Amino acid sequence: MIQKYVYGSPFETGAVTEALEPASGSPKHGSISLNNGFHFTCEMEEEDIVYGLGEANRGINKRGFLYISNCSDDPNHTENKNSLYGAHNFIIVSGRETFGLFLDYPGAMRFDIGYTRQNRLEISCEDADLDLYVIDGDNAYDIVKQFRKIIGQSYIPPKFAFGFGQSRWGYTTEEDFKNVVKGYRENHIPIDMLYMDIDYMDNYKDFTVNKENFPDFKGFVDEMKAENIHLIPIIDAGVKIEEGYDIYEEGKEKGYFCKREDGSEFVAAVWPGWTHFPDVLNPDARAWFGSKYERLISQGIDGFWNDMNEPAIFCTPEGVDDLKSYFKDLLEKEDEVPGFLLNDKVIGLANNPDDYKRFYHEVNGKKIRHDKVHNLYGFNMTRAASEAFDKIVPDKRILMFSRSSYIGMHRYGGIWTGDNQSWWSHILLNLKIMPSLNMCGFLYTGADLGGFGSDTTRDLVLRWLALGVFTPLMRNHAALGTREQECYQFENIEDFRHVISVRYRLLPYLYSEYMKAALNDDMYFKPLAFEYPEDAMAKQVEDQLMIGNEIMIAPVYTQNAAGRYVYLPENMKFIKFLPDGNISEKELPKGHHYVEIALNEVSLFIRSGKNIPIVDAAECVEKIDMGTKQTIGYPDGEYALYEDDGICKGV
Repeated sequence: MIQKYVYGSPFETGAVTEALEPASGSPKHGSISLNNGFHFTCEMEEEDIVYGLGEANRGINKRGFLYISNCSDDPNHTENKNSLYGAHNFIIVSGRETFGLFLDYPGAMRFDIGYTRQNRLEISCEDADLDLYVIDGDNAYDIVKQFRKIIGQSYIPPKFAFGFGQSRWGYTTEEDFKNVVKGYRENHIPIDMLYMDIDYMDNYKDFTVNKENFPDFKGFVDEMKAENIHLIPIIDAGVKIEEGYDIYEEGKEKGYFCKREDGSEFVAAVWPGWTHFPDVLNPDARAWFGSKYERLISQGIDGFWNDMNEPAIFCTPEGVDDLKSYFKDLLEKEDEVPGFLLNDKVIGLANNPDDYKRFYHEVNGKKIRHDKVHNLYGFNMTRAASEAFDKIVPDKRILMFSRSSYIGMHRYGGIWTGDNQSWWSHILLNLKIMPSLNMCGFLYTGADLGGFGSDTTRDLVLRWLALGVFTPLMRNHAALGTREQECYQFENIEDFRHVISVRYRLLPYLYSEYMKAALNDDMYFKPLAFEYPEDAMAKQVEDQLMIGNEIMIAPVYTQNAAGRYVYLPENMKFIKFLPDGNISEKELPKGHHYVEIALNEVSLFIRSGKNIPIVDAAECVEKIDMGTKQTIGYPDGEYALYEDDGICKGV
């Protein structure tokens, strides 16, 4: 059962698609205070587990930390970080009393989940203007399904988007991309996508291509498609201020950029230099910006990734002026030691909270200060693209995923988890964040395999790929200046070929389970406790996940480990895809086990009485031969395979 409570004058975010009549009175769970903003408080039992919050730090169980829903451009995802790129205000308290809460509020919101007081849940925000949805159900999984019903169906990408993709910030010319294709194809490592980071553009201008490096862009796109490679360009939030750049001139003429309080266009520095931000919360501006994707679609492009859309700000003229004044005062005081304030001043230029208070959106004829609706920017940038796709190519699926998001964006695209690092701990963070994102509707998800920042290692890439085999978005991505980490750059290339080939062998199953989850408002990744709610041990396991209804995964995420310990909530078959192409199957009884998993092996567990389909490996999704289909697991099990053309909408 879902009840909606309305406080103050909520901003219509678009997160919820189902109309619910507001309830009267107060929710039966917790207590609410409207003094000095909004405050929800309840006492938790010792055994309560708290799920949710989508793209949030730490574990599947969110107890014991302070989380702040505030879309943040921060590449250092260490344990002390309270905010990541997404804002997903949905939680479930699961225990003696089990209930869910969705707080539809587009500004910053604090979730103190046993941080200040071990057994107290406190949720607060600055303004008491929000919709609160209270969901009661039989268990946590039931609450997720109810929530998913009211927020709308998850995005469905084209089938090629379930292949493997390679990306690197620094691919600049046609030759760079051709060399990557050559490296993969000559070594027979499967691949379907190459991602184009900011260097493909003309001076970092959205919807442009550097003509010197790509003299015949459409011809190049067609050439790549002949190799069964889809090029996926990046689109950033900031539009370069440059006379003669038609998108800048159009946006300024029509008043489609975010404004300062005095009505002038807000200015911020990002990759192109000084930019304006399209006011994507304004429906007219959103439609205008979305229409520009046609420029690349007309060149044969069928996928995009939206970036820098928190929106990220390197600095503003106001911030620079403030810094100049500080240095001027400092230089006039020759003997004064600047101390820590100097670092704070320089570092604080980027994504300064004061800058987010300096610009406004126009919504229904009203000016809304950005920080009040900050978490909706990335959502509406991606919505702009998706709504445009419906007009440009109404019957065709286009790949789309974003860095920043809010609940509701899951209907328009997927997300990747942003600028992670080449750290072993980030394999585990990747694993734990997946079911939480699924709870909030985000099914097409994945992390930068091998790590984006820092220098990776061969074993780290292999172990991370073995997890990436199962994530809907499977992409290797690295930052400029880091070690090259394309799979053919390392010794014993056959190991990489094998691990990625397993993805393609499993793709009929993985695609089926994704489609079932999307079409039925269900989850693709689930915590063990969702399938085994009476199993006390299953509730404690956070480094193993269920996929669909048939399998469990337990990736290795520790350096130099020959295997790992696993807990089986029931008898299962331990499956290993061996580097010689064979498959090892061994039934293990319910309980605790140590299993050996070599660097060049991919493992999974099949539940008792279940089986799954596999096919022969192929070098791209297009060449998968369903005529080679066989099943592995328990021979008496049945499996319902979902198939479609992977291109058309209206499934």
